[in-house]
Amino acid sequence: MTKLRLGRIEDDKPVKVTIELPGAVHRDLARYADAHARETGIERPLPVERLIPPMLERFMASDRAFARRRSPSAV
Repeated sequence: MTKLRLGRIEDDKPVKVTIELPGAVHRDLARYADAHARETGIERPLPVERLIPPMLERFMASDRAFARRRSPSAV
């Protein structure tokens, strides 16, 4: 089985953000949470809202164009 891109999720001081998700995206996130729990060996899947921040972080880290713009040397 291919490993999921998302590894263990560390606790960090959260900042509250409210978003609306299409139902299909929420269902897929719930399925991902189930797979993530099985792969990382945690007892119960994390709530969907705990998955979104590390997913966004990983997405932005893998976006080369964003990384170039974010870099201090790009200013």
